Amino acid sequence: MTDKAAVKQYLLNLQDRICHALQLEDDRSRFAEENWVREEGGGGRSRVIVDGSVFEKGGVNFSHVYGTQLPPSATAARPELAGRSFEAMGVSLVIHPENPYVPTSHANVRFFIAEKEGEEPVWWFGGGYDLTPYYGNEEDCRHWHQTARAACQPFGPEVYPRFKQWCDEYFFLKHRNEPRGVGGLFFDDYNQAGFEQSFALTRAVGDSYIDAYLPIVRRRKHVPWGQRERQFQLYRRGRYVEFNLVYDRGTLFGLQTGGRTESILMSLPPLVRWEYNWQPEPGSAEAELYQLYLQPRQWV
Repeated sequence: MTDKAAVKQYLLNLQDRICHALQLEDDRSRFAEENWVREEGGGGRSRVIVDGSVFEKGGVNFSHVYGTQLPPSATAARPELAGRSFEAMGVSLVIHPENPYVPTSHANVRFFIAEKEGEEPVWWFGGGYDLTPYYGNEEDCRHWHQTARAACQPFGPEVYPRFKQWCDEYFFLKHRNEPRGVGGLFFDDYNQAGFEQSFALTRAVGDSYIDAYLPIVRRRKHVPWGQRERQFQLYRRGRYVEFNLVYDRGTLFGLQTGGRTESILMSLPPLVRWEYNWQPEPGSAEAELYQLYLQPRQWV
């Protein structure tokens, strides 16, 4: 038996808790809130921080949209969903710090259900989080993955390795032949454990994001940086933009279902640069990112 109301209440509370925790790290700017309504059904609550002392741009968004018909992109892969009404709700966030030594982070947890009178509902959970450093740090990457593994551990020893591999494969830029970052967790279409256990696993992932990210922010936010680091950060942010606009399922689903464009694209960084045929200087910290961190690794 599914409980949509319980999922929605959890997601709204998760948004509150994450915003509160991040806000405590930034003493210059505050999250601004906008509530929006989708013409086809549903809406959301967007919270965005800009030009902070730590976070150059960040968004923590809740959405709950519904309708009578799914877009062709959804029913092409899942023809059994054709003719069903649907609801999709979730919290999605992307944090772009100003300091290049603080990684960008992304997280989301979501629930989808498609219903048709006289038939059993089709539902699943999805989500995860991943880390995108600009300058690699072993301590940070190990902490990130240790926290992810600990969140999954109560649900079986096989969960973290499976979700970690899924994340590595999903957040991969095929046209660049490189990962977006150092991974973390990713899962989708998850319902095999039944509603209660699937929901519990989703909560464990959502609740562990702050524990995974904030210690890294606190360790790195005062590291001195200059123009070289800034330019490399902006260059690497270009990869983030490419992934979100070309591959990201959430971005594509939101745009195709008539979601609020400003909220959907809040994941994009405020400043970015592309440079033709650029290569890092051999032996540099920038080259180290490619050689040691943007590679398949077992961090824990």
